[in-house]
Formats: sequence, C-alpha cells, structure tokens
Amino acid sequence: MQLRFFTILFILSFYSGFAQNSESLAESYYKKGEFQKALIIYENLAKEKPYSYNYTYKLVDIHQQLEQYAAAEFILVQRLEKRRNPAMVVALGYNFQLKDSLQKAKTLYEEAITSLDEKPNYIYSIAKKFEDYSLLEEAIRVYEKGKLLTPDNDYTIQLARIYGDQGNLEQMFANYIDYVDYKPNYLNNIKRAISDFISENKDNQNNIYLRRLLLKKIQQEPKAYWYEMLSWLYVQEKAYNKSFIQEKALYKRNPESLDRIIELAITARKDNDDDTAKSIFNYVLETTQDSGTALNAHQYVLEIETENADAKQLKKIDEIYNQLLDDYGKSELTLPLQLAYGKFLAFDQKDTETATKFLKKSLKLNVSEYRKAKVKLLLADILVLQEKFNEALIFYSQIQANLKNSTIAQEARFKVAKTSYYKGDFDWAESQLRILKSSTSQLIANDALDLKLLISDNKFEDSLQTALKYYAKADLYAFQNKTEDAITLLNKILEEHKGESLTDQTLFQQAKLYTKKKQFNKAEANYLEIIKDYKEDILADDAHYYLAELYNTHLAKPEAAKELYEKIIFEFQDSIYFIEARKKFRMLRGDSIN
Repeated sequence: MQLRFFTILFILSFYSGFAQNSESLAESYYKKGEFQKALIIYENLAKEKPYSYNYTYKLVDIHQQLEQYAAAEFILVQRLEKRRNPAMVVALGYNFQLKDSLQKAKTLYEEAITSLDEKPNYIYSIAKKFEDYSLLEEAIRVYEKGKLLTPDNDYTIQLARIYGDQGNLEQMFANYIDYVDYKPNYLNNIKRAISDFISENKDNQNNIYLRRLLLKKIQQEPKAYWYEMLSWLYVQEKAYNKSFIQEKALYKRNPESLDRIIELAITARKDNDDDTAKSIFNYVLETTQDSGTALNAHQYVLEIETENADAKQLKKIDEIYNQLLDDYGKSELTLPLQLAYGKFLAFDQKDTETATKFLKKSLKLNVSEYRKAKVKLLLADILVLQEKFNEALIFYSQIQANLKNSTIAQEARFKVAKTSYYKGDFDWAESQLRILKSSTSQLIANDALDLKLLISDNKFEDSLQTALKYYAKADLYAFQNKTEDAITLLNKILEEHKGESLTDQTLFQQAKLYTKKKQFNKAEANYLEIIKDYKEDILADDAHYYLAELYNTHLAKPEAAKELYEKIIFEFQDSIYFIEARKKFRMLRGDSIN
C-alpha cells in the first residue's frame, strides 16, 4: 500500500514538473514571437486541463496574434456555451472589435457590464479584462458601478491608476487622495505612486491640482495625513519654509516626537536653504525637553552661523560653544559637540594648537573605541592641515588597527592614501586605493577610484611628476581653505603644463574653486574650455552638468542650462548625471509630468 502511494506521488510530481516545463517553453516561444510553436504546446496543455481559464485566454491571445479571429471566436463561444462568464464575454467582444465588428463588440461589453447587477463579485475580473485590452473607459464604468453595488469595497486605487494611464491627472490625484482617506497607512505608497507626476516647479499644473485638493481636504476635515502629504509636496518643490508650517501643525496635534521636523531641517540644510534650516532648529530648541536633541540642534545652528561669519561673529560663536560645554559638561553625551568645536577651532579660527589640546582631552573620556576613533580621525585631519603628515599617518593607522574592516577604518585608509598623495608619494597612495576599490562604503569606494584614476592617468606624463605634484599641493590648499593659493597653483599648471593629460582635471578643479569664491564668470570660462577642447574625455559630462547648474542657479541663464541638460540626455546616456539632468531639463521646458 505504501509503495503504491509513493508511486502515485512520483507520477503526479513528474507530470507537474513536465507541465511546468512545457508552459515555460511555450511562454518563451510566445515572448520571442514564435506563436505557432507556442500554440502547439498550449493546445496540448489545454487538453490536459480543459477548464483552465489561463490556457483558454492564452490560446485566444495567440490566435489573435496570428490574426486567426475565427479560431479565437470558436474557443470562446464553446466555453461560453458551458458557462456564461462575464469576463469571457468581454474577451469575445474584443475579438469582434479586432474584426471591426464594433456593434457586436459594444453589445457584448454592455452585456458584461449589465451582468454586474446580478453578479457583483465579477467587478474586478471584468474591469481587469477591459484594462488588459486598453478599454479604459469601460473599466472606469465597471469600477464606478462597483461603488454603487458594493459600497463597502473601495476601487479608488484602481481608478487612480487608470486615470493616470489616460493622462487625466486631476482625476488620478483625486482618487489617490480618496484612497489615502480609505487606508491612511498606505500614505507612503501613494507618495511613491504620484512622485513621478510632481515637479520642483510649484507652478506645474500637476502640483497645482494636488495642492488644491489637499488644501480643500484640510479645510473640510483637518486630518493629520493631509498635513503630512502637503508637507511632502512642499518638500518636492523645495519650499521648506511652507513644509515647516505643515510640520508644526502636525506636531501641535501630536507632540510626541520632533523627528520629522528635525529631518526637514536637515533636508533644508543639505539643499542650502540655511535660513529655513536655522529657523527649524531654533524651533526645536524652544520646544524640546531632551538634552541630546537640544545639543544636536545647537550644533547645527552654530555650523550654519559659522559658514559666513566674520572675525567678530566667529568670536561670538566661540563663546557659545564654550557656554554650551560648560552647561552640558564634557562627557560622552557632548562628544559630537566637542568634535564640532575642535573642527571649528582648527578650520575656522585657524587655531590648530588649541584645537589639538582640546581634542586630546576628549580622547581621555571613557567612551567606546569607535567614538575614540572619531576623535583620532579629526586630530589626524588637523595634523594634515598643519602638514604634519607623518604624525597624522600614525593616528590613521591606529584607527585601522583598532577597528579592522569597519567603515571608519576604511575611511582612515582612504585618508592615509590622500595624505600620501598630498606628500607626493603616489605609489604608496595607489597601493592603498587599490584595496579600497572594494570598500563596503560606496562613497569611499567611489572617492578611492577617482583618486586612483587621477594618479594612474597622470603620473607617467613626466619622470619628475611636476604637474601632478602641483595638483596635489593645490588639493591640499583647498583642504586647508587656502582657496586663492589653490587657484594660483592650478594656474601655474595651466601655464607651464598646458596640453598635458592633467589639463582638463585642472580646469575642472579650478572652476569649482571659482564657484566657491563666487567668481562665476571665471568658472564658466573653464567649463566651456573643457567642453570645447576635451569633449571626448572623461570629464566632458561633468563639465556639461556643472556648467548647467551654474547657469541655472547662479547666472540666471535657464535657456543655456536647458540646452546643456538636453545634451547630457542625448550624448551622455551613461552619465551619473543623466537622471538629474533629465529631471531638470523637463522642469525648465515646463513639462506637466516630471
């Protein structure tokens, strides 16, 4: 008995596997357009399972692909004689439509839709069949009828998708909004669904549709998710101050966490909207009762104020740092603030000696090895700032030894390579960079690859490596915030080594420094020279994108920016800037879909 059971089980398993393989082969033939071969296999499969709707629809589809409409009709009529399935009635109607028998097709479509009065459980299958045939108006009718027949069910997500396919975006947004009201937990899914239709441009028609809908909802019933969605829309438009208003309204309704507000401040900061970021962080300081949150906000405010501070303002900022450290103490809790102050002393106050003494005290705190590594990393950076390269290398090496294979150890290794590069020891720098190409941190891996290519592409230009040494020194000046010195040294390369392989890289680096100094016309000239003389080289797409950004952001030349974004789209399709360029090109062109 047991033997017989296993024999039957084996036969069933064998047949199941055979059927699956046959179906996969048939589908493969179908996708390749080899419909006759696919037809033979599906006919055999349908004989084994004559009541399978999947095989029936597949046979009908293949006959239609082969323009064998009579054969498709025969299959459908046979099945419908046994059971009048409304979705199959739609399929028969579509077959008549392919034969240009439009009146017969319309009659059958109406039959299927009317059948819902008695068979509302077919709403989804009938609508789906209409969608399969791109009969979107009929699908909408089915779902709208479904709302009346089955009011407990919701069809807004299906309707939103169909309206989107039709290009009826106002109705698409309205249905997505209704779905959020039906299932608030799906808010993030809906944001993703509509994000492709939203632009940075607040005057984009789609943005206006969505904004009006949300403002109307807030007036009618001010639920939290309407404020959240409107805040999200303002972030897409980079209107962070308006988003802040919505986030404050949300927080007042549910004052449990400031995380969303802090996240908005950080986003505004990254996008250079420092005024809004500072306002938000100050609001956090007024609101929070948590010491860690307050310290974090204080640190961001001080970093924003430092960026454009004069000597008098820097002195005031120094006093605030010291006051905060007195108030909160020097402990593990304030270590991020201590690191920020050490960096401020060294890089902004140019007081490396005081910075080093201060951070060495931080190093004595009873903190984890990882936190000590953060202090050592900054101490080493300050030593590089002072050009005490060998002492810096000791700290970097300690981090690598104490926290092997960690991200911070890989960062330390990269800084070892960068320090060796600053010193002119290009061979040792390359050996470290080769290891980092497979770094678990993509950012470190990319930076390592860029530096390795810079060295390997230019170190053989002349035996003394003069141009590369100048370039590395200019790089060091840029790190030391000696921007004018860096620009001058890069000029020396352009004058004394014009035409060598490093020329385009020098022009590019100098252009970025000119931009930092707000010398935009000089930056423009450099980018134009790269585009003109080095259009086949590796920095061609970079020059196009950076020049487009310069025109778009600083020189008020939107048409020139648009032309450059368009060139990236059509001439540099493998560029890392492709997606962003396409997005900005469409925005400047005034497209309604982003």
